[in-house]
Amino acid sequence: MPTKNPNGPQVKDRTIDIFKSKLIGGAARPNLFEVKLQFPSYVQGNQLDDFSSFMVKAAALPASNVNVINVPFRGRELKIAGDRSFDIWTITVINDVSFNLRNAFEQWMNGINKHDSAMGYINPTQYQTDAYVLQLGRNDVASTKQQKAGTIKTDIPKGNDKVPVLKKYKFNGVFPTNVSAIEVSYDSADSIEEFTVDLQVQWWDAWDGDENNLFNTESATVADKNTGNA
Repeated sequence: MPTKNPNGPQVKDRTIDIFKSKLIGGAARPNLFEVKLQFPSYVQGNQLDDFSSFMVKAAALPASNVNVINVPFRGRELKIAGDRSFDIWTITVINDVSFNLRNAFEQWMNGINKHDSAMGYINPTQYQTDAYVLQLGRNDVASTKQQKAGTIKTDIPKGNDKVPVLKKYKFNGVFPTNVSAIEVSYDSADSIEEFTVDLQVQWWDAWDGDENNLFNTESATVADKNTGNA
């Protein structure tokens, strides 16, 4: 008869009621999000940042990557941590009849490298901006402090339209490198035009639902903390 490992994991009761007690707020929902874009000063348009909050229909919460350095040693490989890398951030945009966001992205890219020449802005501060993606919750989701204190509210006051922010990401120094084509066709009925944009990212920061910067980075300012309060 095998002996029990005293240092191994202890198996506890696993019931549906225990599972429900852990699923605070019903879990995060992928359709509850908001993207806030900022455009360079040379891009013309009205309320583009507010427009992006509604017209960006899909985005991604960023991946976290640390590259690996393989060091050979006597027929084996020792893996040690290398440099951090940041993926391209891709968003999907609904195209309105005024082409507001598409025009803005095309102007943004043209400022980096013009269509009729190889000229453009060379100072990164002139064409790089910051962007935010917010993971939103439902009204009955408590903050992390409330969860830890055990004072989670289950009743919602009527007329409360404040949407909680569960987590916030800030993409630093972004700029577009691809605005996708839009396919048009007589066969495309009952559909809405949309396009994707690839944005290069220098690095990203993150805040939790209580506005605590997770990495204590120097780029986290008071303005960042106030961005995205619904």
